[in-house]
Amino acid sequence: MIRLHITAEGHAEQAFVKNVLTPHLARYDVLVDARRVLTSKDNRAAKEYRGGLLSYQKAKKDIQNWLKEDKHAECRFSTMFDLYALPNDFPGYTQAKKQTDKYECIRILEESMASDLASRRFIPYIQLHEFEALILADPQQLDWEYLEHDRPINNLIAMVVNQNPELINDDPMTAPSKRILNEIPEYDKVTAGVAVAGKIGLQTLREKCRHFNEWLTTLEQLSNVSP
Repeated sequence: MIRLHITAEGHAEQAFVKNVLTPHLARYDVLVDARRVLTSKDNRAAKEYRGGLLSYQKAKKDIQNWLKEDKHAECRFSTMFDLYALPNDFPGYTQAKKQTDKYECIRILEESMASDLASRRFIPYIQLHEFEALILADPQQLDWEYLEHDRPINNLIAMVVNQNPELINDDPMTAPSKRILNEIPEYDKVTAGVAVAGKIGLQTLREKCRHFNEWLTTLEQLSNVSP
């Protein structure tokens, strides 16, 4: 039995891990929990504030602390961070940003992060380009949450067509989340977004999102147990 701790960028990623990945990976004898990345701490009030990847150094310290807190051999660690708006203090950032191939960009960033944290129990994962790429794997499923939005949803379907949703660009005006919000201004990623990703299902997400599939395959193999 493997215990997997995932450091998530925000509420949506944490909820996706809890609601979608956790029951799936349990079939592979991988028990999952997730917490949002630590952004600040008020020692006087004994409070922690979590959510939002503002600085790699803060995220690194948070992950290192978790590695120290749970040193058991059966424990593994991973992340669910977005490439979109990734902090520029991320290891490998300058080299990665020069790449025109976004999968090569991700490879450099993840390998640099793994090297920087230097733990054999750590499995880095950065989402191309953000959580909403998963929604654009099948935008038709947005109708589960947004009734009477046929035209906006059809616009998103027509926009995606046969595109790889992981490669939809990360421009501040046209990133996946911005495209969805442009059509459905009331879109909420934490509630509706996670629910829609669940409706789409892991099979479709894996078929449409190559890097996500690679990560999930790695996690399934942690205990070397077939479902």
